[in-house]
Amino acid sequence: MIEGIILAIGAGLMLGLYALPEKFTKDFKFENTWGLFFILTMFLVPVIASLTLIQGFGDIFTSLPFDIILKMAGASVLWGIGVMMWGKAINHIGLSLGFSLFIGTVLLVGSLLPFVVDEIPPTNTFLTILAGLAIVLIGVFANGKAGLIREKDQKESGENQNKGSVLTGILIAVIGGLLATGFSYANAVGRPIIHDACQDAGNAEWITAVAVMFPIFISGGVVMAIYFAYEITKKKSWGSFKTPAFAQNFGLISIMAVFHYAASALFAYAAFKLGEVGNTVGYAIFNTACVVTAIVSGLLTKEWVTASPKARKFLYIGLACMVIGIIVISIGNAIEKV
Repeated sequence: MIEGIILAIGAGLMLGLYALPEKFTKDFKFENTWGLFFILTMFLVPVIASLTLIQGFGDIFTSLPFDIILKMAGASVLWGIGVMMWGKAINHIGLSLGFSLFIGTVLLVGSLLPFVVDEIPPTNTFLTILAGLAIVLIGVFANGKAGLIREKDQKESGENQNKGSVLTGILIAVIGGLLATGFSYANAVGRPIIHDACQDAGNAEWITAVAVMFPIFISGGVVMAIYFAYEITKKKSWGSFKTPAFAQNFGLISIMAVFHYAASALFAYAAFKLGEVGNTVGYAIFNTACVVTAIVSGLLTKEWVTASPKARKFLYIGLACMVIGIIVISIGNAIEKV
């Protein structure tokens, strides 16, 4: 259990930090950076990792039942759409509120969704995990409150805010969060049978995580590739790729892609190591660690230095609740092992 929890936290840390190199790219517009990122992380990295690491790659995937492939692909497309909607929500309501609402929805639905696929654990385990999720969600929404207060402080200090789009942004963030839970569903549906196929082909247990990510990333990547190709064409940004800084940018974005992919694969392996309730426990810990990492990074980079004491108070309450929630969820998983 401890190994699974550590792996889930590590995956969340990687996901919370993967976008950091983006701050050092030059001459690229938003759509150039993220369009190239999604091409690398959704196609190039998974293909290279899968063909290099998975023994019997072709036999494994040709042996999968068509209905499993269809379910995984459909859920992964929804995940891709959800991630894009999150990006749109940030444009309306800012990173703090958009991140909190998106992750809050993902945590609530995505952590419970595997119970629909798998059987519900014993009552004491189930109720303890639900209690932990509730505490985590309190923390997420406390962070959202902190973000709203900070944005209000910024407005009062003279910074412009597009207040008319707040409701639209909230709706986009929540709907995007609902669709993004397709990742958890795809992992829960596909992992058991892919694991058996990988074991039959003589692969190590951890290779299952790499195999599960292949159909999820390829399917979700199709949506993102189409979207960013449209955005780059619409904004006439193809020429921005022609810059002396392209090699440096490509290296930085490649690091982002590897971290993003590795975080998702590590989560899948953590879910396996956590056992029968691994998809729920692992998903909660993974996303919570990601939020905590993002917030702590903001503190270290002095993002909250001008925030009011009230805003920082809600921020610290949120962090404390998420940490406590992880502990409670871990206890729930430990009950299952007894």
